[in-house]
Amino acid sequence: MVPLALGLTMLVCAACGQSDVSSAEVRSSTNGATPAQTGVSASSPRIVFLGDSLTAGYGLAKEESVPSLIQARLQAEGYPYEVVNAGVSGDTSAGGLSRLDWSLDGDVRVLVIELGANDGLRGLPVANMKRNLTEVITRAQSRGIKVVLTGMEAPPNFGEAYTAEFRQVYRDLAKLPGVTFMPFFLEGVAGLPHLNIADGMHPNAEGARIIERAVWHSLQPLLEKSPGRARSEAK
Repeated sequence: MVPLALGLTMLVCAACGQSDVSSAEVRSSTNGATPAQTGVSASSPRIVFLGDSLTAGYGLAKEESVPSLIQARLQAEGYPYEVVNAGVSGDTSAGGLSRLDWSLDGDVRVLVIELGANDGLRGLPVANMKRNLTEVITRAQSRGIKVVLTGMEAPPNFGEAYTAEFRQVYRDLAKLPGVTFMPFFLEGVAGLPHLNIADGMHPNAEGARIIERAVWHSLQPLLEKSPGRARSEAK
């Protein structure tokens, strides 16, 4: 098992050489929130994954991304939800907040938030990240949307104080009413070469399946086999 600190160091090293690739991915992804898989009705209740390249499925075929794997599981188990992949590579918590409104278009029932990795990689102010994520959660809940927050760890190169403060943001937000918390999105995958693509930073297909199982464990209790109409349509 690769220690978490070593795994995160490897992520930073990989990120240092990826600015051009990430920028190209952002440009190709900025049209944003798209269904993870076809075959569900446009009027179906939605689960939106708001995130960065880890959500977008960087380096994977579309059907191998975590949101697509969740869509396949939903269909296999009889849950009539449409999964929307609103992952944009290189995005920070501020970027996620800026595109929140259009990401929540339609009958969204659950929002899975996977943001913060790029804040940590860039050493951005932790207070700003906390404010951005709090706003995302608050605005989603104000629409009656259930929230799943996935945690992230900062790389160790910014020092122990930054790492601890970064981690505490997620622990604090996990205490907000109605928030379902998954402590670390990359648990069991970060830093393990056989579970990541060549850059050492993004999960490969096998790694994505491990993450999908953990996400499903948090997500499934929030779902209904017969979710009914949106609250705004209910009489």
